[in-house]
Amino acid sequence: MSGKPIAREWSTEEIESFVRDLESLQGGGFAAAALVGCGERAIGPLRNFLLDGKPRGIFQPRQLAVETLAELGAKDVLIEYLLQSRKIEDSVVRFGEDAVLSTAARELGRWKTEDVYEALKKISNDRLLTGIVESLGTFARQDSISYFLWALGDGICRQAAEDALHTIGEAARPHLLEAARNPNPSAEDEGPSSLQRRRRVLRILAELPPSITDWAALRSLLDENDTEIVVATARIGLRICPAHDRQFAVQRVIEALPSADSFVQTEARKCLAENFSIAQPQIDAEIARRCTASHKERGLDVVLRLLVNLEAGMCKEGTKTDARPHE
Repeated sequence: MSGKPIAREWSTEEIESFVRDLESLQGGGFAAAALVGCGERAIGPLRNFLLDGKPRGIFQPRQLAVETLAELGAKDVLIEYLLQSRKIEDSVVRFGEDAVLSTAARELGRWKTEDVYEALKKISNDRLLTGIVESLGTFARQDSISYFLWALGDGICRQAAEDALHTIGEAARPHLLEAARNPNPSAEDEGPSSLQRRRRVLRILAELPPSITDWAALRSLLDENDTEIVVATARIGLRICPAHDRQFAVQRVIEALPSADSFVQTEARKCLAENFSIAQPQIDAEIARRCTASHKERGLDVVLRLLVNLEAGMCKEGTKTDARPHE
């Protein structure tokens, strides 16, 4: 006798048993695979498990249920779960359920449909989760830019938000310029997330095609105290600023060096190297000034060593031309 073997059809009781087995941290993966094999019949029990189940600190079983529903194509159940209103007082449980919500939002990114987008937008009004940022980013719509800018200030969501803004590209430029020059709540009382947001905004702007019209919005940032903002602004400015602002931009980069951390010092060195023909007179002047210090002080002067090494390297390469293609 020939032909394909007949696949076994699981009973309702067995399917419900598989759903309960999601609670096992060891056997949950097997149960999820079995539920995918059950097809649409598994969606109802999984929906009940997810929507009627109680959130807990151990969130992996609920997360696995979300991933299984996504494999089964249960988009509507995931939307229903995403929009379900829950108030969780316990911080550990709330953290776990946020992980489940983030997974649901990420899985919904499989579907580029209007109902998915609307659900993601609705939950994004008061929640900052990586999965929401990632899925909204796949739509690349301008009305999500404010959410991505908010997420730039969050240590966990930051990279996903940056990727989303890169995807939107040129259309995000006006919003990025506005965000770069607006510390929150104010310049005097700016919080760490606002500072981090503006630093990231400048990095994104630096990767967009240069636009001379941006300089009017950015020039004032050279006067700020944060060395990363100053150096990032100068790197943009030396590509687009008028001739009379170039020396000031170079001056601010050199002034930032003593208090800059290693990352910012590396960025400053790149900036000075890229614009060496413009920066060389000021570099020479700063080297000369620092060389008037005592022998011991010169030996400990990290900035002096950086500038001397930069100049020696550039002169060895014979690089004396400005990287900027225009006046």
